[in-house]
Amino acid sequence: MTFTLEAEVRKEGGPSAAALRRAEHVPAVVYGKHKEPISISVPGRAFGKVLREAGESTVVNLTGLGEDLPVLIHEVDLDPVRHAPRHIDFYAITKGEKVEVAVELSFIGESPAVKAGANLVKVLHELEIEADPMNLPHEIEVDLAVLAAVGDQILAKEVKLPSGVELVTEPEEVVALIQEVEAEEEAPAEAADLSSIEVEKKGKEESDEGQEA
Repeated sequence: MTFTLEAEVRKEGGPSAAALRRAEHVPAVVYGKHKEPISISVPGRAFGKVLREAGESTVVNLTGLGEDLPVLIHEVDLDPVRHAPRHIDFYAITKGEKVEVAVELSFIGESPAVKAGANLVKVLHELEIEADPMNLPHEIEVDLAVLAAVGDQILAKEVKLPSGVELVTEPEEVVALIQEVEAEEEAPAEAADLSSIEVEKKGKEESDEGQEA
């Protein structure tokens, strides 16, 4: 699936970043190994839709820059309050040149160990890979059905990658593992307050002694 996003070059003396955001556009920059940085802006709503559907591992074609420019969404700066994009970095790709990206993991299948009551721990949620931009997967599936017993784990090197995709993440990194459910310990019964008993006994003895006197 191909995603297209209309861009506009930001000229010196043009609207400020704040003015662009008020107009529901997002300031951005596009650069690459063979591309001089260009300051641009893109429509905020259109970019939000592309980000949700394409993520950071799908090629997006930027139009409006003279010719279509294939890019990856490299980095998005979000407003800490509204969580809306404040600035975007696009990386211009070159046909035939491999790129490194982080691709989201999709956990599928059901672990027999989990069905038996054990805990599943997802250690990684994405893998760093290298591939031709046109072969980049949108997500990578991890089959949990191989986790049959407590102590079983899936390593990065054991995740099946699509053809033409190479692993960059450390091969021995744990992706997911099975842990035993820790039994809840019963709270110890409160110890009897012996000092209180002794005081009461002593008081009684003193009272008895007073009566004898």
